[in-house]
Amino acid sequence: MRDCFETRDGDALGRIGELTVPRAGRTVETPALLPVINPNIRTVSPARLEAEFGADALITNAYIIRGTDDLRERALDRGLHDMLEFSGAIVTDSGSFQLAEYGDIDVTTREILEFQREIGSDVATPVDVPTPPDAARETAEADLETTERALADAQAVDTGEMLVNAPVQGSTYLDLREAAARHADGTDLDVFPVGAVVPLMNDYRYADVVDVLAAAKRGLGADRPVHLFGAGHPMMFALAAAMGADLFDSAAYAIYARDDRYLTVRGTRHLDDLTYLPCECPICTAHTPDDIRAADDDERERLLAEHNLHVSFGELRRIKTAIREGNLLELVETRARAHPAMLDGYRALLDHAAQLERHDPASKGSFFYCSAESARRPEVVRHHDRLDRLDAPDRLLVTEGNAPSGDRFDAAWRLLPPFGPVPRALSETYPFTAELPDRTDRTAQEAAARGVARLVDANPETDVTVAHDDWADTALDRLPASVRVELLGARPDRNA
Repeated sequence: MRDCFETRDGDALGRIGELTVPRAGRTVETPALLPVINPNIRTVSPARLEAEFGADALITNAYIIRGTDDLRERALDRGLHDMLEFSGAIVTDSGSFQLAEYGDIDVTTREILEFQREIGSDVATPVDVPTPPDAARETAEADLETTERALADAQAVDTGEMLVNAPVQGSTYLDLREAAARHADGTDLDVFPVGAVVPLMNDYRYADVVDVLAAAKRGLGADRPVHLFGAGHPMMFALAAAMGADLFDSAAYAIYARDDRYLTVRGTRHLDDLTYLPCECPICTAHTPDDIRAADDDERERLLAEHNLHVSFGELRRIKTAIREGNLLELVETRARAHPAMLDGYRALLDHAAQLERHDPASKGSFFYCSAESARRPEVVRHHDRLDRLDAPDRLLVTEGNAPSGDRFDAAWRLLPPFGPVPRALSETYPFTAELPDRTDRTAQEAAARGVARLVDANPETDVTVAHDDWADTALDRLPASVRVELLGARPDRNA
């Protein structure tokens, strides 16, 4: 089934795609959220998830169903779709979580895949080994060998039209993650979950999540659908989507609701701490915090779970809009300001700017410079890399001001922080139509200086003059010694 995924729009490594799930007769648009359904507890029914929240897919645990007599008999007799009253795609987990928690399970990959097929699963999972973060390397390597044997066993099972996951493990060893992804990519399996990242997210180690995702993406083909297992908090959806995650599964909406916790895209609040409900969803417009606190336990849990779902699905719609409009990284930057650990995650994402640049569209609607981090975006990396292709004239002025009159220079290019030298013929093309603040920061100036240095390296015979508007010394120090430097004059408000 390797032709099951097709991408339509992209921004950074994020993409809007279509995952064809033939057994369900469904095409799931990605990025997609899969609510987790505990077979024994239904805080919000699958039928309502589909009808009221627009869920195209959900995920449940085949191992729990198999090990519970009543559930097993109902699933075998009626099939998962009828049992759960859900017509969308159903993904099933295999018991790997239980294996990680309890150290042993009584099922093999062949047995659990055959069971998943018998009960009507649409996307099944083999028994992989989720190695926790920071495990000993020897443990991670041994677990990875077990997971790779599970993938081989999965390929040997007749699964018909049922898609099969090929989990990517490797703990926090990035070389192992990349190798595991490359191995999974070499199988004939269909969807590629990046596993064992929940402990990282629980500890707010978003930078490590980004690095793990980046490593997995390096090992996978560009057309492989990626599921970030356990990524259930809407605060980090945009960051994960920008790194190329296509599927998310969330038990958080229900688990947090049981603890009276209220999800937002800026973090989590406890119901007791809320004076107002800062949300426009149907739950929050129809209730006050006092209303929800006064409800009985089951009703309070349901109301909070529904709010949590509305927030989560709403964030995915914002992400899709941002991908379509080419401003996903602006959304990521906005979310990064919600928590220091999210900012670490965004900075880690920019550490992979060269990897993002290879997939980032060359033309979009607009570039907004919002902070010093914007100077490290893929568009800046791309321009600096392409400066080597430009032929500079013998005498070149690179200026933040207007082109001078007279014939002192053969040409005058724009000096545009953070990009650096820009031929005026390119000034009206993306990203050089960027919206920039009037008060250019030092980081943008330093990035522009690096661009000048790249141009000088590529054109050593060119006599380059840089005319700047009161740059910081740290930026001027990055200019090659051969460059002549002139000061345009500080802005009037600086002299006030």
